[in-house]
Amino acid sequence: MAALFLGASSISAQEDNFRPKPAAREYPRFTEGLGDQDWNGDQEPTTNLNSDTRPLTGVQNPTLGTPGIRHSYWLPGFQYGNTVRSSALNQATSSGWNTTSFVVGNLSLLDVWGRAQLAVNYSGGGSLSSDSAQGNSHFHQFGLAQTFDWGRWKLSFLDQFSYLPETQFGFGVGTGLSLPGVGGSLAPPLPSLQNSYIPNQSILTTFGPRYSNAVATQVAYTVSPRGSITAAGSYGILRFIEAGNIESNNANFNVGYNYDLTSADTLGLQYRFSSYRFLGNPQAINDQVVQFMYGRKVTGRIALQLFGGPDVTTFRVPVNNSSNRVSGSEGANLTYALNRGSLALTYNHGVSGGSGVLTGANTDQLQFNLSRQLSREWAASLNFGYSRNGSVAGTAYSQAYDSWYIGGALSRPFGRNANFTVGYTAQIQTSNQAVCAAGTCSTNFTLQQITLGLQWHTRPFVLR
Repeated sequence: MAALFLGASSISAQEDNFRPKPAAREYPRFTEGLGDQDWNGDQEPTTNLNSDTRPLTGVQNPTLGTPGIRHSYWLPGFQYGNTVRSSALNQATSSGWNTTSFVVGNLSLLDVWGRAQLAVNYSGGGSLSSDSAQGNSHFHQFGLAQTFDWGRWKLSFLDQFSYLPETQFGFGVGTGLSLPGVGGSLAPPLPSLQNSYIPNQSILTTFGPRYSNAVATQVAYTVSPRGSITAAGSYGILRFIEAGNIESNNANFNVGYNYDLTSADTLGLQYRFSSYRFLGNPQAINDQVVQFMYGRKVTGRIALQLFGGPDVTTFRVPVNNSSNRVSGSEGANLTYALNRGSLALTYNHGVSGGSGVLTGANTDQLQFNLSRQLSREWAASLNFGYSRNGSVAGTAYSQAYDSWYIGGALSRPFGRNANFTVGYTAQIQTSNQAVCAAGTCSTNFTLQQITLGLQWHTRPFVLR
């Protein structure tokens, strides 16, 4: 994969000089932005983005900018993916190679009217597996963002839902299965909720299918040319189909102040209250964080967010003979545009819901993605994720999990409506105590998988 990245420039030069251009089709241009193509010709991607005006102390990850919108539209699509694995899901030891097929319908919608915008991405279908432990199931992912802009007041309603046969941490990375919607430049961009506001799923060996949902409401008010106030609330659930997991609810409330130092640099101060409740378990955790924040945004080039501060945690059932604990919470989000590519990095340290294994956890989570356009047709990506989850008890005898995923993918379009991907991912987990599944126990878990995927969508249907 590294050789492909290093050789990208020479490949691109050769192909650009010798490839004949296809005949143009009369497709209207729907959005403008980084990575978009002119549907009436074969022009280079544009960088005509609007500034990302989402507040630094808000609940969404920062972006390089938002594309200009010329039309409201919707479009359906179809997706087929086949994953070959070296072992059954959620097994402590290897159980032999198996395959799972995903047959999925996709839908994306972008509707703009007056001072409002609605963006929806959905993927849903079935999975057919030769793994008897997993069996046949269904598959759903959904994202929604409804925003209103009344000048000084901005209001947002956000929802992220998934029903998956495995953890969402590393699921489908590098392929079209990882995100809902039709994919590509026509899928409405939905900046995801930050990790603090969604149920954590970063332990790989939780059992069976699960569904997760996080809904958030956010309001921002501009108090001066440089200052604004943000308030938001969110609620998330994590549920499992099979027994043996810890189901949880988490609620968050945050309020923050943003101050623009320059057109690119912002300072922020945020207070966040989080509560974690565990079904059928007496433990309850309340977590309060004050974070100092710094953000830098240069449209089309960089989006950076740094934050950190003290963390006060309260336990209903005392932990280590104490009902209170003082620690730290910090993190970073970065998106950076490269020549013919981009990189993205997120890091979080703090208290989480325990991923269905622990009644609350001290969690460190890091995710990294590097994407690059190798030629006019071929694109590549490298993906890496790491998490460490330890019991909130924090003793030498407490259960702790280290989880990794690492992989890469290649993709290329076929015509203007289809895209093919092939990807490889390795999942690795170690723990200081044995994890038992299907009658076997081990402190190590390794799974390798190869995924082939094909996405297709219709031409967009114009609403207005």
